[in-house]
Formats: sequence, structure tokens, C-alpha cells
Amino acid sequence: MGVSRRGLLAAGGVLGAAGATGSAAVAVPGTAAGASAAAARGGRRVRTGFERLAADGYAALAGQRVGVVTNPTGVTAEVRHVVDVMHADDRVRLVAVFGPEHGFRGTAQAGGSEGRYDDPATGLPVYDTYGRSGRALADVFAAAGVDTVVFDVQDAGARFYTYIWTMYDCMVAAELAGRRFVVLDRPNPVGGRAALGPVLDRAYATFVGREPIAQVHGMTVAELARLFNGEFLARPVRLETVRMAGWRRRDLFDATGLPWVPPSPNVPTPDTALVYGGTCLFEGTNLSEGRGTTRPFELLGAEGVDRRWAEAANALELPGVVFREAYFTPVFSKFQGRTVGGVQLHVHDRAAFDPVRTGIGLLVTAKRTWSGFAWRADRWIDKLTGSATVRTLIDAGAGPDEVAAAWARDLAAFRAVREEYLLYR
Repeated sequence: MGVSRRGLLAAGGVLGAAGATGSAAVAVPGTAAGASAAAARGGRRVRTGFERLAADGYAALAGQRVGVVTNPTGVTAEVRHVVDVMHADDRVRLVAVFGPEHGFRGTAQAGGSEGRYDDPATGLPVYDTYGRSGRALADVFAAAGVDTVVFDVQDAGARFYTYIWTMYDCMVAAELAGRRFVVLDRPNPVGGRAALGPVLDRAYATFVGREPIAQVHGMTVAELARLFNGEFLARPVRLETVRMAGWRRRDLFDATGLPWVPPSPNVPTPDTALVYGGTCLFEGTNLSEGRGTTRPFELLGAEGVDRRWAEAANALELPGVVFREAYFTPVFSKFQGRTVGGVQLHVHDRAAFDPVRTGIGLLVTAKRTWSGFAWRADRWIDKLTGSATVRTLIDAGAGPDEVAAAWARDLAAFRAVREEYLLYR
């Protein structure tokens, strides 16, 4: 797998118990879902890394010129954006914002960004990080005049969700520019009980996977930052992580009491995130992954697909999920304006559900039941799965168990390394 055991350097500290004191009382989000989730847990709600930072009077940022890497998910429990909150607070010197894919305010679709502009709400300069890495990104940090780069973005829990690699690239660039890097932690929306699926082969590294981690990593962004710093960065950055309070590894997003803000246009709900780590693999095929519908990554299909796919998928008896024959008409992306047949996933036991095994089972049965099945010509599936193994095994007629057995050794090795960097139990 190529993972070292250098270990996390002392610079990768965690804000201590002081962050949990002070102005700790924060109202439960003003939404029915948030209120009911918090009520079900006796009023307990997860407090994000930002909330703990603010409660500590921004002590970790004292005397620093600060730039924030964030997007629309960087919000408080009252859904105020952290940039707006920090800009209005004299205790922190916020001088710049850095926008990832989809942009700081979220105006761009997949594969797009907002470019360089001044934010109308705050007057702060907004710099575009999308597509930049290494020295080019370090130069952006230098031009912005920041001493500390803060990262506060909600992840979706899958290796190919690009915000974790934005964080990775920013860590590398911050080290090159001689800047500190502070990660404000947020929940992994699909929980953190286990890592699942194939581990990336570095020969297949791209922006949907820079380093050898599992397809569903089961880590928070702060834990990933510690892993990146301790195992992968050639020269570790001066890293600090501000952990959450109240989050447990078994918690899915609706158990946190926090408001859900779509981290990108095609992950509209926590239910989307739950299946995304497996069904995003259909981006690597000629089937629709549900983009252009109201249930992206839960609806899958193509012209010519019929009830046989759902029947074959249900025959696998995959844990925690059943499949419904479905027909839909995407309004953009693959099959735009055309009615296609396929399946809809219905997860009935989230604790038992394995998104990666489900995604593999759906690929296997789609190929077996639809003669038109094809991989994308650019072999995008290899980038998503992290090697050519999944594709070649499925092409050879392998079933889900045989495909999963091929990644078992690398996954076990990754799980052992991952354990060293976990912050929560």
C-alpha cells in the first residue's frame, strides 16, 4: 500500500479542553429535523470545531492574519456562515477567503469554481483554489498575505469527494509558503465506524484520490489532516486541529443535531452522502448516476434497462438495502430529457448498509442484465476505485465477494494505520 509509519509530528496538536468551556451554550438549529434529532438525544448536540474555536475567543488565531478555505457548508448551528461571523468579530483578523470546487458561496456546478472576486457581503478578497496545487497554490497564500490558513468544509466521507484533496493540496502549499494550517472539524456524515472498499494505488493518483486511503475512509477531516501530515506529506505542515465535542463514531449526520447544507449541488441530503461512496462508481460507466434528478446517486439507469436489473440486485441480498425498479428523466447530464430505466436504492438498515459492496453489486448486476453496459472510454472507473482491479475483475465475470476479496489485504493495512490518527471513539 505504500503507507509509512512516520507518525504524527508534535506540530499536529489538538485544541484542548479549554475549547469546551466559555460561552458553550448554543441554540439547537431552527429546523424540525435538527430539533427532533437533538431532542431524541436528550438535548445533546454536536459542537463543531468552529464553535469550539469561537467559544475559546479565537485564541488559536490570536495575532494572526487569517485566511479561510471554505464553502457554503461552513456554517454555525444557526446557519450563519463562519466567514460572516468571523468578519464581524474584532477578536480575529480575517483577511482572505479561499474557494474550492463549486466556489466559496457555491454558485458553480461540478468541475467549476467562482474565480477571483471581492465578496459583496464582507468586502473580503476571495481567491480560487480549484485546480491549483504546489507552488502555484503557495503563491496564492503568499499573495493573500495570510499567516494562518484555516480549513472549514463539510466532507461527504468518500475518497473521491474532492474537498479532502483540496485540504491536502492546501496543506502542502501552506508548508511551502511557511504558513500554519488549522483544521476546524465537522462530522463525517456517514459515520466513522470503519473504512471500507479498495485502497488507492498511487499509480492512479488524481484529484479524486491523491494518496492510498480507502474508498470510504471513515474519518473526519481533522483526522484525515493528521493522517496526511503523519504519513503522506514529504514535509509536514505546522498543523493544528480543533476537534468537535459530542460526536461519536457511530453517529450519522441526523444524529448530530446540526443543519445539513449540501456540500455540492448533487449531494442534497445526508441520504445522498450515505450511498454516494458506492454509487458514485457509476460516473465511470455509461449509465446515469442520477445527476439531473431529485435523487442523485440513489437513482441509477440507462435507456434499455428494465426490471431485470432490480431483480438481480435484490437476489444478491446485500445487507441493509433493497432495490426498486425505477424510471426517470434527467434534466441535465447523461440522458438529458430522455426517459431511462433502472433502480432506486432504498436503505432500510443504515448500520448494516455497506455502500461500497452495494456499488460493486450494482455494477456486477448491471453488466450481467443489460447488454449495453460499458465503462467510460477514459477509464474513469479506475480513478474512482483507485486501480484497474475492480474493472478487470468485473469484466472477467467476478461477483461482489470475489471483487471485495481483492482489496482485503490493503484495506486491513490501511485500517491499522488509520487507527493511530483517530480523535473520537
